Amino acid sequence: MAKKATRFNQVTVLFLMTAFQLICAACVLCRQEEPGLTTIYIFFGYIAAEWLYMLIGNLVTDNDYFELEAIAFFLSGIGLTVCASFSESYAIKQLIAIGLGLAVYLIMLLLIKDVHFAGMLRYPAAVGSVAVLAANLVLAETVNGTLNWIDLGFFSIQPSELVKIAFILVGAVSLDKLLSITSLTKYVVFSLGCVGALFLMKDFGTALIFFFTFILIAFMRSGNIRTIVLICAVALMGAMLVIYFKPYVANRFAAYRHVWDFIDTTGYQQARVLIYTSSGGLFGLGLGEGRLRDVYAASTDLVFGLICEEMGLILGIAVLLSFAGIALFAIKSAKSSASTFYAIAAVASAGMLLFQLSLNVFGITDLLPLTGVTLPFVSRGGSSMLCSWGLLAYIRAAGAPFSPPKPDIAVKKTAPRKVNPPTVKGGGAK
Repeated sequence: MAKKATRFNQVTVLFLMTAFQLICAACVLCRQEEPGLTTIYIFFGYIAAEWLYMLIGNLVTDNDYFELEAIAFFLSGIGLTVCASFSESYAIKQLIAIGLGLAVYLIMLLLIKDVHFAGMLRYPAAVGSVAVLAANLVLAETVNGTLNWIDLGFFSIQPSELVKIAFILVGAVSLDKLLSITSLTKYVVFSLGCVGALFLMKDFGTALIFFFTFILIAFMRSGNIRTIVLICAVALMGAMLVIYFKPYVANRFAAYRHVWDFIDTTGYQQARVLIYTSSGGLFGLGLGEGRLRDVYAASTDLVFGLICEEMGLILGIAVLLSFAGIALFAIKSAKSSASTFYAIAAVASAGMLLFQLSLNVFGITDLLPLTGVTLPFVSRGGSSMLCSWGLLAYIRAAGAPFSPPKPDIAVKKTAPRKVNPPTVKGGGAK
């Protein structure tokens, strides 16, 4: 009876998601001067992919644990709607990115299903990450003050997003065994290499995400708060040295908490987000009716503000609660995971997603310095989408499907058998 109830809930969630996405598709079509079939194909194709994934998943795995994927499809669908409201070309690219992200998700599940095989991938992942970041420094061109993107002609990639997946793998495998000086030293050197390369790229937001994830992984395995405080103190000293020798770094954060003083210069984006988000109210102005879409990076870094302005604060809160659901799923899965590797990887991945969410939302609302990171699953961009789905695989791997199966037949406890004392023939004493 419990299994049937779970299936009923899953189908109900899918119906609700389908209804929501059909409403989004209708809003996009109403905004177009000449509604085309391309938009219809995009949304119906996405809805069909959701149902097919859930159906095939039930048939192949014979389980109903798809809450995590439902959250990811919900968030990705919102991002697809935002892209479609800008142009069909944006929507097509985003749909392809979601498909590739789902493929990365499934491949990652296969690769890390066996803990021993995942351990063998540690060194190739570490070497590949360093090589990719080094290539990024050589081949990338400076765009908006950073060296993030490598242009391959027909598309561009952001290597640092893909390295996030390897960073979790290397950290979780390195600290899976009993903590040792050798394994910790290797991971520290690898982490310093990644963060240092990101600093050279001037991608300070991503560097901060990597550092936070390193702290989280180290704390999960050691539990030594004094060591973590020492690492943070050393990092703070390093940041102060960078600011001292590179004063232009501090200039990038000069508008923090003073956006109204720089409303037409460095605080332009954040001031517009604050103004336009508040004008959206609970239910929004309507898809395509907002003014934030005319500001640079509206569909990438500022997408949360755009959602609140055009689709309402209620949907914005739903986005935040979705990430909270991912975090709760990771914590619950880590407690019952079959290996320390899965527990570390799941919590670290959820922490990375939540920290990136915080940098994005708090940055555009001036609660934190604006670092220019994307909103996972929602922001336009293929590299970010692939990374988001790849990190989700670690959280899923810690869940029920990979846990050791429970025995079908319970061993019944039986009371000890009474042994009657031997009887003496003849009856009486002589």
